[in-house]
Amino acid sequence: MKKKILVTETIPNSVRDMLEAEVSVKEWGNSKQMPREELLEMIGEFHGLLTSKDKIDQELLQAGTNLEVVSNISVGYDNMNVAAIKEAGILATHTPYVLDETVADLIFGLILSVARRIPELDQYVKQGKWTKAIDLPEFGHNVHSKKLGIIGMGRIGEKVARRASLGFNMEVSYYNRSRNQKVEQALGVTYQSYNNLLQDSDYILLMTPLTNETHHMINKEAFEKMKENCFFINASRGAVVDEKALITALEKKQIAGAGLDVFEQEPIERDNPLLTFSNVVTLPHIGSATAETREEMKKYAAKNILQALRGEKPDALIKELQ
Repeated sequence: MKKKILVTETIPNSVRDMLEAEVSVKEWGNSKQMPREELLEMIGEFHGLLTSKDKIDQELLQAGTNLEVVSNISVGYDNMNVAAIKEAGILATHTPYVLDETVADLIFGLILSVARRIPELDQYVKQGKWTKAIDLPEFGHNVHSKKLGIIGMGRIGEKVARRASLGFNMEVSYYNRSRNQKVEQALGVTYQSYNNLLQDSDYILLMTPLTNETHHMINKEAFEKMKENCFFINASRGAVVDEKALITALEKKQIAGAGLDVFEQEPIERDNPLLTFSNVVTLPHIGSATAETREEMKKYAAKNILQALRGEKPDALIKELQ
């Protein structure tokens, strides 16, 4: 008898066919998140869960009496209680690598958008305000040849650094828990202390994963160290930033602007002050959101779950469980 998996995401036919060749598949079949109560009621009959938004905690694990593996369609896995998963003796996977280039594209889109005021000036034209040649009040800022500081030099940070140094002649520095000498040698980027990076950079990109240690890593003190002409970019997780401190920094003009793909509360609430700043570009967490990349992520997640249910070690087992 085939093992059973529950899929709480929409999946393309190619992924469905891949799964059904080996397992019995039950799909939620809705772009909205599956209600928690329904998930807890159903999970006991399934051996695997394919998801990206559902909270994987002790409550769910206790309800999932037959659960062997949870496969996350995401690089990040802050929706998972890894300690509880380990204690339960099940496997958990994610989808690194396949989205790196796509997210790096998006990050550079944010940098260019906030620096050259592209969304703001798009509305300027559409609202009929372009009645004469623009002047200093509408000017933006250069990106080429500026200083980019990357906090978190992982795979995506490396790809952004390559775009910045080779494509835009930017002077790239980074701060990381450990030095990445391979990237330093390949791209000529330099390692800086955290404080020096905050003080020197024209653009600061946050790419640190969300952990207990990095929660609100970018806080009031961090923004106070940044230059007044610095643009802050966050494409990691919203809670790595103290959002109230960011709002205060923007209000006091301590920084020049921000490009944000992530927020502490998602979807962002309509009364969030970040939505009122013309020098803040806000995106709905679209780092990997291209049709091609999302399909590849779902294929990778499906491969992971099938490997686990065969009794094999999945390619992308979460590192804390290896």
